[in-house]
Amino acid sequence: MGREIKLCLVYRDMWQSSGKYMPRVDQLLRVADPIIEMGCFSRVETNGGGFEQINLLYGENPNQSVRKWTTPFNEAGIQTQMLERGLNGIRMSPVPSDIRQLMFQVKKKQGTDIARSFDGLNYAPNLENSFKYARAAGMVAQGCLCITHSKLHTVDYFIKLADQLIELGAEEICLKDMAGVGRPVSIGKITKGIRERHPNIIIQYHGHSTPGFSIVSSLEAARNGADIIDVGMEPLSWGTGHADLLTVHAMLEDAGFKLPKINMKAYMEARSLTQEFMDDFLGYYISPQNRYMNSLLIGPGLPGGMMGSLMADLEKSVVSLNKWLQKRDLEPMDQEQLLIKLFDEVEHVWTKMGFPPLVTPYSQYVKNTTLMNVLHIN
Repeated sequence: MGREIKLCLVYRDMWQSSGKYMPRVDQLLRVADPIIEMGCFSRVETNGGGFEQINLLYGENPNQSVRKWTTPFNEAGIQTQMLERGLNGIRMSPVPSDIRQLMFQVKKKQGTDIARSFDGLNYAPNLENSFKYARAAGMVAQGCLCITHSKLHTVDYFIKLADQLIELGAEEICLKDMAGVGRPVSIGKITKGIRERHPNIIIQYHGHSTPGFSIVSSLEAARNGADIIDVGMEPLSWGTGHADLLTVHAMLEDAGFKLPKINMKAYMEARSLTQEFMDDFLGYYISPQNRYMNSLLIGPGLPGGMMGSLMADLEKSVVSLNKWLQKRDLEPMDQEQLLIKLFDEVEHVWTKMGFPPLVTPYSQYVKNTTLMNVLHIN
């Protein structure tokens, strides 16, 4: 048996990327034990970003929810990780430095072990304080390479970016392939380049399955030195989410890597509970289109997290657009026609905006500009 590969269940992102909602804290507590009993995860993504903001919509205190949700994993010795947005903390706009510093202290007290920090433009200096504050609070500071595919974002670009993040204090590196558009061979080369220059750094690969590359990218990352692979699980894997645990596990095992066995009884319980949460009412927030992979997204490179809201926007927009068209005696459009127009317009808008990685908040800027262009041009 070869080198050990660890797995991280991105339970927060599974919901974020499929429908922009999340279970209640009582539901999260019910699914925690089966996730632990599966016996195959060294890490679980528990909180951060939109996940905690959505607590408030349901009338729950996110501070109490995070503490309750992380406790079972803390007690089981499974590391918990959160996603934070650098200068924005877990908001959509900049946060004062003292508040950001306090946030890391609070999150550590609440039981979060790892802070995965990213900057929407891959501007390394914007993450320096995130790393400093995380480490001072006793958290692991993980820096992200926001993966995208353009003439500017080369393999060498990402390797040098990793150098910068590590120099600024990142203790780990995450290849954050939020749209899943990183080409597998390039993902392998980036991983290999980082590993050769930083032999002791932990490298984690996070890829959304939307256009279909991520399963191969997971293998290429593992072969070239990645330590941890992020996975989702049914019924919220694939589509705009992440490659499925069972597939990644079987693939890596066949490739000769050493992985812990999966307790399938516990797997089926966690799977059933997640489906129950969807059937309760959360399924109303998940567009059926987000359950499918779509190779048309190779071009526009829209991230999984955004597709959850975009499909909801489309349902409303196509109605208002058709009213506008009807008044002018023009042919109505269906949702698929509007979607293709949006994809084409994203590619145009993205280049005009300077090829920003399509991650929060720049993915929202590009999406909103695109949506307005398409609606008004028609």
